[in-house]
Amino acid sequence: MFKEINVKDIKENAVDLLDSQWGLVTAGDKDGLNTMTVSWGALGELWGLDMVTIYIRPQRYTVKFLEEQDYFTLSFYPSDMKKIHAVCGSKSGRDTDKIKECNLTPVFDENAPYFNEAKLVLICRKVAKGKFESGQFIDKTIIGSQYPTEDFHFIYYGAVEKVLIKEK
Repeated sequence: MFKEINVKDIKENAVDLLDSQWGLVTAGDKDGLNTMTVSWGALGELWGLDMVTIYIRPQRYTVKFLEEQDYFTLSFYPSDMKKIHAVCGSKSGRDTDKIKECNLTPVFDENAPYFNEAKLVLICRKVAKGKFESGQFIDKTIIGSQYPTEDFHFIYYGAVEKVLIKEK
């Protein structure tokens, strides 16, 4: 069971959640969904809203679902479930049923799907999208190290509308 909390009551360090623990971004509906591992992102305030940003390369299958839907989830898992990040970060939902392979249980009682195994879920309404371009980089070494084929990330901005934590 999950309970709703205020985003300001998240006890975990947001930087640690994304950088070290990683999360899953999930979009879709009962007719089709996809999830993928994310470690690049941010949680904070923008435009007077509690906001997350996630960074997704354009060739990722999840982009299709993010483009079709108004909502997505960002979810985090107990440390003993680290295997899901290896699977969801290295395999494409075009070719593999990652949800089945990771034994995840989709939940559809919100505006976007998430998984029952999560310890923390952010339900996010898409409010803006951007894309990095080569001319935006002041430090040009980032292009060579992160974008050798210039497949610059899309930036999705999501207003955090609900936060769910797993009850113990």
